Amino acid sequence: MTAIDGSTPASTTHDTERPVPRWAEIVAHLIPLVALPVCLWRLPIGFGYGMGGAVLPPAWFNAPYVVGLSVLSESFALLTFGLVRRWGEVVPDWVPKVGGKRIPPFAVIAPGALAGLVFLALMVHWAFGAFRIGGASGFPYADGWDTLAITVSGLFTLWGPLLLVLTYAYYRRRCQSDIP
Repeated sequence: MTAIDGSTPASTTHDTERPVPRWAEIVAHLIPLVALPVCLWRLPIGFGYGMGGAVLPPAWFNAPYVVGLSVLSESFALLTFGLVRRWGEVVPDWVPKVGGKRIPPFAVIAPGALAGLVFLALMVHWAFGAFRIGGASGFPYADGWDTLAITVSGLFTLWGPLLLVLTYAYYRRRCQSDIP
């Protein structure tokens, strides 16, 4: 979005109660992008290709499980747009019986903060558990594949801190009246 003079505004609205800071909009777009590589990474594993590492034992449920996990992960990542859109403040009109009702901020902040803390704990576990003095030990993949595994897993761990920052921005926008 650009103004007539070509400058970019500091915030956008998307019909929200208060303007969404531009940086929060960017963070909301980053979260699905940091989740996507690991979602794509696990797909070949579900179909029996171990990428130089352990292969799942053949079972009828491997592919649906892995595909479902990837779709669910990306769906939750896309839900973070509710922190910067109107549908995160007011139930959309098309929802029966509750459409148009205001969403209490705590109903959004609590799950957002809890999920962010869980992902932050996973980040800490990944950072301290996967790496040791002797190098990476948590990635049982052949040379080359281990670098890719570390990269996609490292990107995925950014989800927690990004979600916490975005949830805090939502809290400030919805709960604090003294915001300039």
